[in-house]
Parts: sequence; structure tokens; C-alpha cells
Amino acid sequence: MRSGTLGILACAMLVLGGCGRMGDSSLNPFRWFGGGSGAPRQQTLEPEGGYPTAIEDGRLPLAQVTSAKWEPLYEGRMLVVTGLAASKGWWDVALVTEVPMPRGRIRPDQDGVLRLRLVGKPPLPDTFAAANPPQPASDTVTVALTLPNAALADLREVVIAGAGNAITLRR
Repeated sequence: MRSGTLGILACAMLVLGGCGRMGDSSLNPFRWFGGGSGAPRQQTLEPEGGYPTAIEDGRLPLAQVTSAKWEPLYEGRMLVVTGLAASKGWWDVALVTEVPMPRGRIRPDQDGVLRLRLVGKPPLPDTFAAANPPQPASDTVTVALTLPNAALADLREVVIAGAGNAITLRR
């Protein structure tokens, strides 16, 4: 009795397992009267409306990029960039790619060059910080970007641009 039940269950599992493509078949009754679409839809991982661009970002380039250096990590490298803004009070400073890329999937171009911009949000126009020029000794801004070994494989150099200058860092 026990082996007969197991045999029937095994046969039922095989029969039902073979029906996996039944939804695409013309034998599916849900598709008889136009319930299913005939053409398969193409799926993409791109978000609706596309990837955000630098124009949508709203941050402005910092006045000057003062230094850039590599710091070693276990699974890649960290790019540490220091800059100086046009006035005091800049915030939300970051390194962004010139060409929009998905977060966490930064890759260099065909020539092996990764082009980054040092951007941030300026202070409100009628504030003390906006009216005063920065002091290089105390008002520098430092940001970092980690790059995994997969992104470093094709990387030859990194170009970090500000509003007034750009720094090239070779690997």
C-alpha cells in the first residue's frame, strides 16, 4: 500500500512538472478569448523614466578640486577627493559620474577613463555662509567613493572635475 501511494505521487509530480509551460500553450483556456497577450513583453531593469541625470540632480560643481588619492581596501579601492567650494556652507557634497549610471554599478568608458564631478548644494543666498569666502585651512570638503575590484579591472585613470579645474589620477 505504501509503495503504491508513493508511486502514484511520483507519477503525479512528473505529470504536473511537465505542465510548466501550459500558460504559453494554446490549450490554456484563459488564452482562448484574448485573455493572454500573444507577444511576450520585454523586461528591463531600467527604472521608469530612466536613470537620473546630472541635470535632475540639482547640485552644482564645487569651485576647485584640491587633491585626490587612492586608499586600499580589501575588495577594491577608495577614492578620496578634497575640494574647496566658492563660499562657506556647501552641503550634500558627492562624487557623481558625468554619464548617468545605476547606483553601485560604476564603470569606466571604452578608453578606461572614469569621469567624475565633485558637486554639492550651495548655502541659501541671504545667509552668512553664502556671503563669506572659504578659508582653505578650515573649509575644505572631503568625500570618498569606493570602487570594487570588478570596476577597477578596466580602469586606467580617473578624471575628477570641479567648476574651475580637473585632476587626473592614474591607477
